[in-house]
Amino acid sequence: MSDWRFFASALKREARPLKQLTRSLEKTVIDLIVVLKIKDQQNLPLLRELLAQQILMSRQEPGCVRMEAHESQAEAGTFFLVEQWASQEALDVHRKAHACTTLYFPKVVPLVERVPHPSKQLPGT
Repeated sequence: MSDWRFFASALKREARPLKQLTRSLEKTVIDLIVVLKIKDQQNLPLLRELLAQQILMSRQEPGCVRMEAHESQAEAGTFFLVEQWASQEALDVHRKAHACTTLYFPKVVPLVERVPHPSKQLPGT
């Protein structure tokens, strides 16, 4: 076998496990978008402050790939939390972590109507 054929054959063998690993990682990542609508507009400054604190704390947690809060410019009092977790286990740990147990569940959730949207990123986007 010529050198180039051997090299091409070796590349094909190495590419398969990499593709499998990439597919495996894509399957384990958890994407979550949470829509929050404030119940009382007077609580907007408080909600902004609480979300900022909670987001900064959550970003420090193991398994947090992405954590952002967005405020709608089209609908006052509407927020979008964009989360990505390395695995379901990381998300489960997050829900029991300090940011959720001291800020999000006891202080944020009572101020809002909350609709979670487990999501999957469209391939190629």
